[in-house]
Amino acid sequence: MKVEVLFSEACNLYGDLFNMNYLAASVPEAEFIYTGFNDVPAFAGEKVDFIYLGPMTERDQETVISRLKPYRERIIELIEQDVVFLCTGNAFEVFGSYIETDEKRRIDCLGIYEGYAVRRLMNRHNSLFLGTFKDAGQNSREIIGFKSQFTHTYTDNRKGYVFAKTRGYGINPDSEFEGIRMHNFFGTYLIGPILIMNPYFAKYLLSLAGVAEPKLAFEKEAFEAYEVRQKEFHDPKRSFDQ
Repeated sequence: MKVEVLFSEACNLYGDLFNMNYLAASVPEAEFIYTGFNDVPAFAGEKVDFIYLGPMTERDQETVISRLKPYRERIIELIEQDVVFLCTGNAFEVFGSYIETDEKRRIDCLGIYEGYAVRRLMNRHNSLFLGTFKDAGQNSREIIGFKSQFTHTYTDNRKGYVFAKTRGYGINPDSEFEGIRMHNFFGTYLIGPILIMNPYFAKYLLSLAGVAEPKLAFEKEAFEAYEVRQKEFHDPKRSFDQ
């Protein structure tokens, strides 16, 4: 498995880069490529199996858009070829149509999916999330995570979502569904890091990337911690607004 981590010098908020540290520990034979802002992405000229982009500041979103725009058609090709993309926090917004700022300025994005984000820097949203997804065997699994964001995304994602909401908020306060999914492109506001917190989801993504019978690092401990958090997130007294 070949994994490309994009722009880790900036796209590493909330400790989410540990998603990749966990994958590296789980699949030690995998090749990890760390692509910086001044590098030509490996995916531009070679086959990769998994591409990761983590959460970033609002200023860095514009830099990321400018760096990825020359490769827009290649990204679409990779998505259609079922290459796994994982974009956490606000990272997936750069693949949408545009971001509207507080000043009503429109930041054009890559336009790979139809949808836009509305940014309000004076209104940070913090919450917990509990939802479900189906794994490689079509078993329903629960997902748990956190959100901390200045933006919400607006689009009809009912046919292309990552998680169905049980408690918390979808991609905006009126949505029942969290994230954007296109083939094996997974864009979600959830942070955590999500793969460490959700071993079922981590194994699912590894299976999509071609790992046969994936085995996670510290798998027993990961599932034990997951079960503890599950109980906490199911507690009706637990507030999901932070």
